[in-house]
Amino acid sequence: MIIYHLISITLAVILDRMIGDPPQWPHPVRWMGNFIAMLNQRLNHGKHRKQRGGLLLLLVVITVLSISLLISWGAYQLHAAAGIIVEACLIVTTIAQKDLGAAALRVYEPLTAGDIKCARYQVSMIVGRDTDELDEKEVTRAAVETVAESIGDGITSPLFWAFIGGAPLAILYRAVNTCDSMIGHKNERYRDFGRAAAKLDDMLNWIPSRITSFLMMLTNRTPHLKRKAAFYRWLTDAKKHPSPNSGYFEAAIALFLSVQLGGVNYYGGIKSERAHMGINMRELEKKDILHAIKIMERTVTAFVMMLWIGGGIVAAAGTWL
Repeated sequence: MIIYHLISITLAVILDRMIGDPPQWPHPVRWMGNFIAMLNQRLNHGKHRKQRGGLLLLLVVITVLSISLLISWGAYQLHAAAGIIVEACLIVTTIAQKDLGAAALRVYEPLTAGDIKCARYQVSMIVGRDTDELDEKEVTRAAVETVAESIGDGITSPLFWAFIGGAPLAILYRAVNTCDSMIGHKNERYRDFGRAAAKLDDMLNWIPSRITSFLMMLTNRTPHLKRKAAFYRWLTDAKKHPSPNSGYFEAAIALFLSVQLGGVNYYGGIKSERAHMGINMRELEKKDILHAIKIMERTVTAFVMMLWIGGGIVAAAGTWL
């Protein structure tokens, strides 16, 4: 069965690179978002916000897992090939490599043309921070940091869970991640209500984020540091980030680019200071957005190859036993 999952994962990655997420096509994540928004409206009020938020998470997880299990099981009952194709079609809805790269390019192109107003608008589509006053360097930093953070939760984490349990676990991961993005905010309305979603999202990302970022360190070069020093600096910087997972990606890309990431951000006018990561050998440039996209592509390729190696070992061990 694990070989079926691997074939489905590979097909999903190829499909995503070819077509991405056409906006006119139906998409399970949009349906999840509508379901979460409806539950949020009904449950996020009154007392016991933590419990109510946990109930929302439970209802979303049970619903999407049940539906995806039923679809996958039914497809495999027809034929193994049908099961693989259906799983690939489900998995591709959980990843966004092409769309992430395209969104970053939509920031890079107006920067190159000198249209800072358009660049601010485009970066506002992919970040949560305030962007109205950002200069070229800060717009670039926002885009690079977003590409770095999204390598995990936007691509390799759902692929990891698809490897473990096929499309149903990839869909489950995406449902939890969508809950976190919609209600996992640290403000008055969502601090308690979204806590369960935020904690479960951190847990589901813990292993794949470390595997992925370790592969990043193995498959990319740190120009100004020897490998041992680079790994030490990576691990040290990653722990400075407020997220238990995202820091590993930002710290790695900062080292590859020989720049510093982090600094002051504003969210709804409120100042937030992030620790600096990387080595300040040069200033960030708009072309670093392209470099970040290339790093993402190499990392995803290496991750899929690692899954095939791991799956081959597991399959061989199962046959031998």
